Amino acid sequence: MTHPQQKPLGSGFTPASTADEVLAGTDLSGQNVIVTAGHAGIGREVTRALSARGASVTVGSRSPERAGAAVAGIDGVEVSRLDLADPASVAAFGDRWNESARPLHILINCAGVVAPETREVNARGHELQFAVNHLGHFQLTRALLPALRAAHGARVVNVSSGAHRFSGIRWDDPHFDSGDYAPQPAYAQSKAANVLFAVELDRRWAQDGIRGYAVHPGVVVGTALNSGAGKEGLRAAGLVDEDGRPVIDPAVGKKTVQQGAATVVFGAVSPLLADIGGVYLKDSDVAPLDDEHRPLTADSIPADAASHSLDPQNALRLWELSERLLDS
Repeated sequence: MTHPQQKPLGSGFTPASTADEVLAGTDLSGQNVIVTAGHAGIGREVTRALSARGASVTVGSRSPERAGAAVAGIDGVEVSRLDLADPASVAAFGDRWNESARPLHILINCAGVVAPETREVNARGHELQFAVNHLGHFQLTRALLPALRAAHGARVVNVSSGAHRFSGIRWDDPHFDSGDYAPQPAYAQSKAANVLFAVELDRRWAQDGIRGYAVHPGVVVGTALNSGAGKEGLRAAGLVDEDGRPVIDPAVGKKTVQQGAATVVFGAVSPLLADIGGVYLKDSDVAPLDDEHRPLTADSIPADAASHSLDPQNALRLWELSERLLDS
């Protein structure tokens, strides 16, 4: 299957571009933005960069107190409680926003749980990475549809990962109930879901002026993606040197937090995407398509788009599965 829009645009940005560089000359005054986990890591840099351009940013966090302290001093930011593992908390967040009657111009689904060593589930029995990284954001985005429509031009950006290449959706056992849980395949499944969700969202909602994107930000040392790996694990992965200092090599995907946030804000605001949606982005551009098997090593972080995560039939199937899981 071909994906005609899934090819680089020639944006002019590079793997080393930062969020501020991507946003240069952009005025976001009057724009309302929600960033889940917009108080930590890449999310905080996204919050800071968008706010600096005039956007009003709401950060969704399980701990409003901790989040409030983290974004203190950033103008135009408020914090609202959001636990993506708890459907009641997601519904309450959506209700609060909709009752405020504010249009929502940009929704950045940035929060994530990464590779717990042992299988964890939420109160509904959903595997935690799938529950938080995908289902919670799926529920949130659907709840905010009236506000997205009211913006008369909105974008939904799902922060995915090159890990989407390493797993499809386990249609018959997405929660690893069969007992074969492993952290990395579960994470990869949730990241593939982020891409498929963007594809089907764009197909369904583009006629309402709502476009969907998935983003690979790069690997940023100190974010949730690798904070649990320990110094030896980070060194083995080529992410820190012998002295424990982060290895920054954006050409192979090892980025600073400012570089990691760049592709997220590119998806959120770039005029180059005005007529394009349902695509997967990396390095502040549309990613090339690459279905060749490329292993993850300390010197190579494969992160281009994989066809299975862009397939419209898979995307529709995931949407319908997600509806059933949330409605059951």
